[in-house]
Amino acid sequence: QVQLVESGGDSVQSGGSLRLSCVVSGYYSNRDCMGWFRQAPGKEREGVATITSGGYTNYADSMEGRFTISRDNAKNTLYLNMNSLKPEDTAMYYCATGRRFCPTPRPLVSGWNYWGQGTQVTVSS
Repeated sequence: QVQLVESGGDSVQSGGSLRLSCVVSGYYSNRDCMGWFRQAPGKEREGVATITSGGYTNYADSMEGRFTISRDNAKNTLYLNMNSLKPEDTAMYYCATGRRFCPTPRPLVSGWNYWGQGTQVTVSS
């Protein structure tokens, strides 16, 4: 069984920064694609960013330039550095893995086998 545990969510002011982490455990392949997603109240879950095992990244248009996804395969950990946060970034953030190839051209929500429980990010104006 594969488990993903997110952490690092917090309440911050507009313009602030946060770093989210996602630790993966269990029987999974660190060659798989990994990704971050988010869901705001009353909205559908949307893709934030994905990263291949080799470090190739892909971002949703509204996050590119402000968010940076990275991974440490030796630590089985996925990261999301978020800068210049805006109130519209307020959401529950989820990590996912369990697909061999990252979706293109944008980080799609469908097709992931394993999801974490989420960590809450709240940005106030």
